[in-house]
Amino acid sequence: MEIKNALKMMIEKPSVSGFEASMSNIIASFFKDNCNDIKRDKLGNLIVYKKGTSKTPIKIMLAAHMDEIGLMVKDIDKNGFVKFTNIGGVDQRTLLAQEVIIHGKKDVFGVIATKAPHLQTPEERKNAIKIEDMLIDIGLSKGEAEKIITIGDPITINRKMIPLQNNVIAGKSLDDKAGIAAMIECFKELKKIQHQCDVYGVATVQEEVGTRGAMVSTFQISPDIGIAIDVGFGKTPELSKDDTLELGKGPGLGFGANIHPKIHERLKEIAKEYNIPYQIELSPGNSGTDAQSIQITQSGVATGVISIPLRYMHTSVETIDITDIKNTGKLLAYFISSLDDEDLEGFLCF
Repeated sequence: MEIKNALKMMIEKPSVSGFEASMSNIIASFFKDNCNDIKRDKLGNLIVYKKGTSKTPIKIMLAAHMDEIGLMVKDIDKNGFVKFTNIGGVDQRTLLAQEVIIHGKKDVFGVIATKAPHLQTPEERKNAIKIEDMLIDIGLSKGEAEKIITIGDPITINRKMIPLQNNVIAGKSLDDKAGIAAMIECFKELKKIQHQCDVYGVATVQEEVGTRGAMVSTFQISPDIGIAIDVGFGKTPELSKDDTLELGKGPGLGFGANIHPKIHERLKEIAKEYNIPYQIELSPGNSGTDAQSIQITQSGVATGVISIPLRYMHTSVETIDITDIKNTGKLLAYFISSLDDEDLEGFLCF
């Protein structure tokens, strides 16, 4: 399937942390022609396996999370308005006046609202409205609402994918559907080339609430090398170039305490060899990705991070360049094909 269509299907399907099951089925359909096996673990991670040519292969794990930030029903007031809380790192300033879908017994559309500015005090108008002061208006009475909505139901922003110019698209949950798309591109490329490694592609769950899916999947697979594919902060005019990645100029190769230096160097070498554009992303401490759990599982895993530039992170208009996704997939495939079981020990030595 063409990458833009795959992204559209993924970002328009709900996958709030802890509620990823339907997304897992969609993602599995994208891999079925390019792998040897697909399975799910007890937490809900989707694990895609492609066998290498070596009898004693290196195991490499790619991880990109399928979950998205979202909201959750916490009460229905006497007038039928829905009170809610957040799941993951939601910026409450972006919520007001959004259209939402409450995923109850059936999907229910609503709008997030609060007092009109005309009715607010001068002091209230100065401050951002807190999430506890917002309500979702669904147009139903309390009794009608309770027939189809339950406390704990997940809520997503009602947002379709928006095609912009020059291969750029916008939409919700591109953090980290872009990473899933890059993994799909990698497996497509691996079908064309020989590789000794056994490759495990994991669409992880619950990254946004503590990288939980990466913890259990890494423990199960016990890889020699793990690479987290996520998104990095895209450059906009008000942001420093030193802290951001530019759209259209290739993936960011993470470098820092969470990242094995030899993996970082090999990724750079492969990018140069195949003329794939890349950027350097500094991560002095925790990378804030699945890599933090991959690295410290069992006795430790040599870990890398590749970040796809993305603007407006954790909003409903996250923006990305599709060429960066394609280049990420190619870089990963060529990196994997460069590894063999003979040089693993030397390669991973500090």
